[in-house]
Amino acid sequence: MNFVIAQQADPGASPYSSLIFLALMGVVFYFLIIRPQRKRVKAQQELVSALEIGHEVRTIGGIHGRIVSMDDQSVVLEVEQGRIRVARRAIGSRVGSDEA
Repeated sequence: MNFVIAQQADPGASPYSSLIFLALMGVVFYFLIIRPQRKRVKAQQELVSALEIGHEVRTIGGIHGRIVSMDDQSVVLEVEQGRIRVARRAIGSRVGSDEA
């Protein structure tokens, strides 16, 4: 006894329902993943562009220091026992009393 089960289209379903579902998934993807990432990138760029000599900062690696000099690509930090040069992109946040 062989049974053949044929998948029949629901006559009441719209042919655009799958397209609407895909569009909805795209919107959800945008608001949950892409938009927050863009906000983080913009905040990091604003932080790096606002750096000045004398600011207390923390790198993304966890090193705390005070900016003593900088150029377009790098920053020299004064740490407890000496100075180190790091990339400007490596500055994770500002620390100190002026941080909100």
